Amino acid sequence: MADSYYLKLGKTVEDTAACFIEGYIHLDPGIPIDVSSDLSLEWKRFNEKYRPKYLELHPEYTKVGAGLACGALWMFGAGLQVGGLVLCRDGQRRYRLAEVTGPYRYVESSDFPHQRSVRWIGSSYALEDLPESLQKPVIFPGTICEIPREPLQSLLSGDSTRGLYAQDESIIDPSAFAMEQHLEAFLITNWQHTELSARYDIYEVNGESVGQQYQTDAGPIDILAISKDKTELLVIELKKGRARDAVVGQILRYMGFVKEQLAEAGQTVKGIIIAHEDDQKLRWALSATQNIEFYRYEVSFKLVKA
Repeated sequence: MADSYYLKLGKTVEDTAACFIEGYIHLDPGIPIDVSSDLSLEWKRFNEKYRPKYLELHPEYTKVGAGLACGALWMFGAGLQVGGLVLCRDGQRRYRLAEVTGPYRYVESSDFPHQRSVRWIGSSYALEDLPESLQKPVIFPGTICEIPREPLQSLLSGDSTRGLYAQDESIIDPSAFAMEQHLEAFLITNWQHTELSARYDIYEVNGESVGQQYQTDAGPIDILAISKDKTELLVIELKKGRARDAVVGQILRYMGFVKEQLAEAGQTVKGIIIAHEDDQKLRWALSATQNIEFYRYEVSFKLVKA
């Protein structure tokens, strides 16, 4: 189990005020049901049980949206352990750090009944105060996601430069270009200027983008998109630097999950790997697969004398 998470507490100050006064965090996945007795289930079984209930309550949602809500509830109740650290965004877009002190509880009388007791630590932070390695997760539009613990500890110690580069064995040269740390955010922001946007949209639920860092039991999908005619789901895996052939197995795992758990009847699943470079081993691996393409990105940097 991960021991550190990012959690979006609420959209307004009113949503979050009581949390800081009374010492708790809450989640609003749209499932007004006490799930205490089912948190011992593994993630997949929990989703299988509660996704149909969610779709009954919200028939306008797809399996992707329902899976996101149920997965967030499981992570909040079971994945987040007592003693774990949580970085929370409040209704003023400031960030507070908390240590979880109690198990999941369901408070029926509350507007946000899914709760955990916490001890708030330190003061609030602006986005620019956070270590750079945390700035991507906290602009993630979903509700809850796993984050590394080391930059949280460095945040408390006042050293925001530690933990800048996360180790990824599928990348040969992750520090090839510092600007590549922002690759995912840049691609999301400039989606309409890429050739992918002609056919695909980043997945949305009720007008809110949920396709960035889509949390699954197989791991977080960097970008989940859908074709404009709704017939194909697209899994995008981003690699900074040169990608190893191991990334093929990784994206196949994500595609298998999407096919089994998220795809509607008649929908197909495709994968795209985006990296700065490939190599012969990666080309061989891709030649034996179907529905996976490779795209190379370029980062340009120019100095102009004043």
